Amino acid sequence: MAADLTETTTAATPRFLAQLRPHQIVLGLFLLAYPLIASDFWIVQIGAQTLFLGLIGLSLMLLAGYGGMVSLAQMAIAGMAGYMFAIFGENSANLGLGWPWWLVLPTAILFAVAFATVTGFLSVRTEGIYTIMITLAIAVAFFYFCQQNYAIFNGFNGFAGLKPPQVFGVDWRAPYPFYYLALAVAALGYFGVLYLSRSTFGIALQAIRDNPRRMAALGFNVRAHRVAAYALAAVPAALGGLFLVWFNGRISPGTINVGAAINILVIAILGGLGRPIGPFIGALIFVLLDNFAIDLIARERFNLVIGGAFLAVVLFSPDGVLGLWDKLKRRLAKRGGA
Repeated sequence: MAADLTETTTAATPRFLAQLRPHQIVLGLFLLAYPLIASDFWIVQIGAQTLFLGLIGLSLMLLAGYGGMVSLAQMAIAGMAGYMFAIFGENSANLGLGWPWWLVLPTAILFAVAFATVTGFLSVRTEGIYTIMITLAIAVAFFYFCQQNYAIFNGFNGFAGLKPPQVFGVDWRAPYPFYYLALAVAALGYFGVLYLSRSTFGIALQAIRDNPRRMAALGFNVRAHRVAAYALAAVPAALGGLFLVWFNGRISPGTINVGAAINILVIAILGGLGRPIGPFIGALIFVLLDNFAIDLIARERFNLVIGGAFLAVVLFSPDGVLGLWDKLKRRLAKRGGA
């Protein structure tokens, strides 16, 4: 079994980038040209926000889609990176340590990975609904800890005045730089997860998802693989969390509350948990509804709109929008064959 995994990985890894389909290339070209045809609102509020929320959703997709572990702690992990950026960097309240950006960014990501590793160590001892509940408990505990701790996390107020570091003299919060930076990081996360899914570790993780007892009998350390998946999934979540902080210009306990944690689950399931592109599709739907729900229904009833969309997708396609697209392609193929 191990030999087969190695052979499959060796054959697939060098070629996965060359196997991009025409529609994927067209999508990539469109994303590159998008700022040239869009206003600042659509560039940042729709485009960039879709990309970094998709990154956080991608971390959940990695765990749930490839590992069979549904975690509600991914927004908390993203929030950990955001808080560490505020604490070790600079903020308007002068409560940060003022470290240089090249030290703050990796430190923030490392803290998020450590937090995710502890979360994984605690949650992999459970399965199914119990995994969901324990990750939710961790997310809620982190929320209340941040809200009640003033010495480190500045309590309810959190931190304001947060912005991307000035690198190469570029204002990375300006619409064009911010969008292209988000696009580059999102592409890195997408292809990284795609690569991981076809690596030895990724294939073993999917096999553990399908039959953990058999994989344990073959000599694989099931718990270690699952904990490692949590640690790896923390990287896109942390990167998305940093962009979320830069987008809002602040971070507070409200950024990581239960509603925000549920939103990431909704985003991942709306798009589809089967493929890395799914969370980005779900994020686009979520962001569009979030910004234009006021045109459909009262703004305070946004949860009703997104809940209805979520319910409709789950009822008609458990695999999300990607599942609906696959069904449509099969029907068209049958009609064409007939």
